[in-house]
Amino acid sequence: MNDLSGSTVVVIGGSSGIGLETARQAHAAGAKIVVTGRDRGRLDAARDELGASAARLDLSDGPGLHRFFAELPAPVDHVLVAGGGPLYSPIADMDFDEARSVLDEHLLGSLRIARECATCVRPGGSLTYITGTHARRPGVGLSIAAIAAASLPAITANAALELAPVRVNAIAAGFVDTPLSARLLGANWSAAGRSCVPRCRSAGWWDRRTWPRSPCT
Repeated sequence: MNDLSGSTVVVIGGSSGIGLETARQAHAAGAKIVVTGRDRGRLDAARDELGASAARLDLSDGPGLHRFFAELPAPVDHVLVAGGGPLYSPIADMDFDEARSVLDEHLLGSLRIARECATCVRPGGSLTYITGTHARRPGVGLSIAAIAAASLPAITANAALELAPVRVNAIAAGFVDTPLSARLLGANWSAAGRSCVPRCRSAGWWDRRTWPRSPCT
C-alpha cells in the first residue's frame, strides 16, 4: 500500500516543515520527487537529500507558476501545496499591502494551482492543500489567517467538482512543530507550547493508505 514506485509527487513548499516531510516519505515509498520553495539554501538541501528536481516558485506569480507546471514530465500523480505561512497581525497594526500579498498567495494561488492541475495531474491522482485551523475561533491578530483558513474548504470543494476524477482535498493540520511555527510565534513558542503540538513527522501522518487524508486533521 505504501509503494509509489513509478509515480511523481510534486510538493509546493517542499523545502521545510510538512512539505519536506511529505517529500521524504514519498521518496522512501519510491516516488520521483519535485520540490519547490523560495529559500535557495533550504531548497538546495532538500534537492540533494532527496535526489529531487527543485525549482524556486512564488504562488503569486501566475506566469511563473504556469511555466513550472508546463515543464513537468506529465502527467504527475500527486500535488501537495504546503507553501507559505499565515500573517498574524492585529487589525489596528495591519500592513494591508502585506495582507493583500498573503491572501493573493493563499487564495488566488490555490486557484492558480488547481487550474494547472486540471491538465497536468493524471485521472485518479490528487491535489492536496495544507491549511490551518485559525477560522475555528476568533483571536487577536488572526483575521487574515482566519480568512485564508475559512476560504480554502470552499476552494477545495469547488475544485474537487471541477477537476474530477482528480481528487482534491484540504488538510487542516493545526499548529505543528516546525521551524515556520517557531518563526511566526517567536517568544510565545515556549517549551510548554511545543509539547502540546502534534508532530506530524513522528506520527507518520503521510501514508499511501490515507492519502490525501491525515490523522493530524
